[in-house]
Amino acid sequence: MKPVMALVGRPNVGKSTLFNRLTKSRDAIVADFAGLTRDRHYGNAQQGRYEFIVIDTGGFEPDAESGIYKEMAKQTQQAVAEADVVVFVVDARAGVSTHDHDIAKYLRRLGKPTVLAANKAEGMTEGAQLAEFYELGLGDVHGVSAAHGQGIRDLVELAFEPLNLPEDDESAADQESGIIKLAVAGRPNVGKSTLINAWLGEERLVAFDLPGTTRDAISVPFERSGQKFELVDTAGLRRRGKVFEAIEKFSVVKTLQAIESANVVLLLLDASQGVTDQDAHIAGYILESGRAVVLAVNKWDAIDEYNRELVRRQIEVRLPFLKFADLHFISAKKRQGLGPVWQSITNSYKSAMVKMSTPVLTRLVHEAVEFQAPKRSGMFRPKLRYAHQGGMNPPVIVVHGNSLEHVTDAYKRFLEGRFRKEFKLVGTPLRIEMRTSKNPYAEDKD
Repeated sequence: MKPVMALVGRPNVGKSTLFNRLTKSRDAIVADFAGLTRDRHYGNAQQGRYEFIVIDTGGFEPDAESGIYKEMAKQTQQAVAEADVVVFVVDARAGVSTHDHDIAKYLRRLGKPTVLAANKAEGMTEGAQLAEFYELGLGDVHGVSAAHGQGIRDLVELAFEPLNLPEDDESAADQESGIIKLAVAGRPNVGKSTLINAWLGEERLVAFDLPGTTRDAISVPFERSGQKFELVDTAGLRRRGKVFEAIEKFSVVKTLQAIESANVVLLLLDASQGVTDQDAHIAGYILESGRAVVLAVNKWDAIDEYNRELVRRQIEVRLPFLKFADLHFISAKKRQGLGPVWQSITNSYKSAMVKMSTPVLTRLVHEAVEFQAPKRSGMFRPKLRYAHQGGMNPPVIVVHGNSLEHVTDAYKRFLEGRFRKEFKLVGTPLRIEMRTSKNPYAEDKD
């Protein structure tokens, strides 16, 4: 499970610039709903050997008593609570402020692992110019420049190295044992808790807590029709005595971590509210993570035929990138339509883990070229020679040949359709990589 880093600090110290540098993109998941300000962003990051989730927060005023600053402080405090490590960003050129002291006092009181990053430190020495920040009482000061990318990798190493994060080698063991890790994801109040309770109650499954990680992840193992599953918590499962009670407590971090840890994600939509921006954001993250996915529209019994047709159209318009996923209309409260969902989950897992032989893939590539050759680009026409499987969950197909950088996205979709039809792939993304052979004489000018 990916660790979490939260960026905190007063306004205008460069937190967003550092966030963009870490994620290598300005695209971040924004959960836009009451109680969560637009200044709080989540994104995937990778620096060196570490892959992690980074949270960008608004300007932090721990002692704010009212207004938007109080709400921003609440959200920053929540981000700090969810994080494994906090990066406290200060302005190296502006120096220490009273505001910085207030934040440092709050962080010291929490005792959360914290790294002090002095941003905008390009051209500065590690000596006198940064010495004043030691008075914040948070240990060594690390000069960085988010705008220029200086000191970022060292900062990440310093942040995560002391945590002794566990290696994520559980997935391979689960694949060998045939356990399907299933995450139920969706907005608050779409019925995740009701669905989970229906599963646990209707099937009379024996469930128990597995040892959690340092990030307090909880999973529920259960078995249905001889297939073992492991439910990865996104709804806040808690145990009271011998009964599991699912609590609708939305946490973006827990949802993202659960998606990363799962083999299959059940994305639950609310028929009474339609498809929202937040649904699309979660769906986009599932696709980006390469996880197999099943769509289920809950509370289908609560709307009339007109609204049902409206929801169907919204799914077509707002989630066109999930056309490969099975779609189900259910009522968790009345336990209607739940059986076919399990079959789709199993089929999606099998598709995500499918093994594709090199001869078959190569034959499909040659047949596709014979049916429709790739479009010429200037003097070059891409030549596809052979293909092989490059990975699973999601399946990856690597195509080798010449001038493949000129293969269009439309032609990749054409290939994807033929691959999906041959291997009967449902519910899983399929990634196609083009690798062009290098000319060994290209640099020999003699």
